[in-house]
Amino acid sequence: MPGPRPHAPAHAHTHAVTRVRERRQRLATEAARLMVESGLRDYHLAKRKAAQRLGIFDDASLPGNREIEQALREYQRLFQRTQQPEALRLRRQAALPALEFFAAFQPRLVGPVWDGTADAHSVIALHLHSDDPEAVPRYLAEHGIPARPRHHRLRLDPERELDAPAWLFSADGLEFDVTVLPSVCLRQAPLSGVDGRPMRRGSARRLRELLAAEEIAGYEADALPR
Repeated sequence: MPGPRPHAPAHAHTHAVTRVRERRQRLATEAARLMVESGLRDYHLAKRKAAQRLGIFDDASLPGNREIEQALREYQRLFQRTQQPEALRLRRQAALPALEFFAAFQPRLVGPVWDGTADAHSVIALHLHSDDPEAVPRYLAEHGIPARPRHHRLRLDPERELDAPAWLFSADGLEFDVTVLPSVCLRQAPLSGVDGRPMRRGSARRLRELLAAEEIAGYEADALPR
């Protein structure tokens, strides 16, 4: 009886790698769907829920946060072609006066509204900068803005974490989440939970430029022959 072909182990390895890749893609897509449909923005929780639903529990098949973000963008492109861009535009437009309102705290827009993955469930997340822990709640109180306190744990670098105070409030039917960071964080943003790099963030000036560019792109798209 002939023995196994010499290339059989290599073939088996390739097959196993392909199966893992396919599982990671399935999990990333399911996690993206859960995030869109339920409003989840916790990548770790979304992938765990997806793994439970699909019955896939080996760690090698769990997608990275960046893979989930890519799947989220693709899911929005395919299934929220109109709704998601409208929800994103609405939140970016609302973020601009908020950034101007908090100008004394050198604010930055962060999270899904800045990176472009925001939808109708998304809050508008801002980072404010002050070395006085009472400055922001005092400012909110002076302007008659009722806000609920909370905290966010952020990673400043691979070795240091920060339990940062945050405040939630509503304006014009939208939710805002403002986190107060030390002034030193203006030089280097906290690390992203998606890819471990400094968070993407935008000032009022950069957001104004982005909104203007989007408006021009919209005019150009409308001008194209149908």
